[in-house]
Amino acid sequence: MSKSMKKNSEFKVKEAEGVEILSLVDNSVDFLSAINQQQVKSFRQWKSEQQSKEWSKTRANLPFAEHGFSLFIRVFRGDKSSCFLFDTGVSQRGIVDNAERMGISLSEVECIVLSHGHFDHFGGLEAAVKAVGKAELPVIVHENMFKTRGSTNPKGKVRRYPDFPSEAQLSPARLVSTKQPSLIADGMVCVTGEIPRRTSFETGYLQHKAFVSGEWKSDPLIMDERAVAVNIKGKGLVVVSGCAHAGIINTVNYAQQITDAKKVYAVLGGFHLAGKTFENRIQPTIEELQRINPQLIVPSHCTGWKAMCAIAKTFPEAFVWNSVGNLYKI
Repeated sequence: MSKSMKKNSEFKVKEAEGVEILSLVDNSVDFLSAINQQQVKSFRQWKSEQQSKEWSKTRANLPFAEHGFSLFIRVFRGDKSSCFLFDTGVSQRGIVDNAERMGISLSEVECIVLSHGHFDHFGGLEAAVKAVGKAELPVIVHENMFKTRGSTNPKGKVRRYPDFPSEAQLSPARLVSTKQPSLIADGMVCVTGEIPRRTSFETGYLQHKAFVSGEWKSDPLIMDERAVAVNIKGKGLVVVSGCAHAGIINTVNYAQQITDAKKVYAVLGGFHLAGKTFENRIQPTIEELQRINPQLIVPSHCTGWKAMCAIAKTFPEAFVWNSVGNLYKI
């Protein structure tokens, strides 16, 4: 594994002029519902606008959902653009198959950022690396992603998670380990690094375990969880989370702190508010989101239907239900 990236003393995120975020992998598909945001198009909408004759002949070959998460993100500034993958889904080929079904070339990818070391976010990593096909492709990781992990069921038995791929399995990609905030995409994208836990209600995943020194030990904080943030000129910060094990409010607050951005325009990704352990965090999360006041809120993946419904009710203009294939242009 390569040496950790260091935070430059002059760390500063460049303003981007735009960002495009394509949902490659998520838990749901919805190709029929209307979307109330002009800057968001469903897969059918944007693909039809391309007037692709090849796609029109194979319209049944639509992308599919799985319990995982992956985004294809492109940022723009002047005549420069840069694209990267944020997470790679749960199945071995889901991300690659969906990219092919959408007509997306993964060879454009310049780096891969992993939000954290859980299998529903790295399951397609080996296939994605092969599809990108670049020697020394940076894969941005955290040392904790290589831990053996699991979670306890109600009877206290530990269910072991699949292991993170080895450096040899990911060759010729290059693992870049970082705990600190760092920049990618010509300085237009911030990878947050470890996120401080400061809210009173975002207390981690209490059932989470790590296998250390021959035994399963409590590991609720999942400190390898990171997010990415882009500061869009004239609009504000776009914050993208994987599962937000750090808490989506902690995540947004820290992204604002390290980018020095006063306004948050959009929050996308997993909010991890599903299940009995997390549902008591829904209301305080909504109250904090009201304070932050994003213009676009896209809770995805592990957010859970109760939280989705509550957020949709509170933010009817900002909320978008994410579907695989949704394209966000900000």
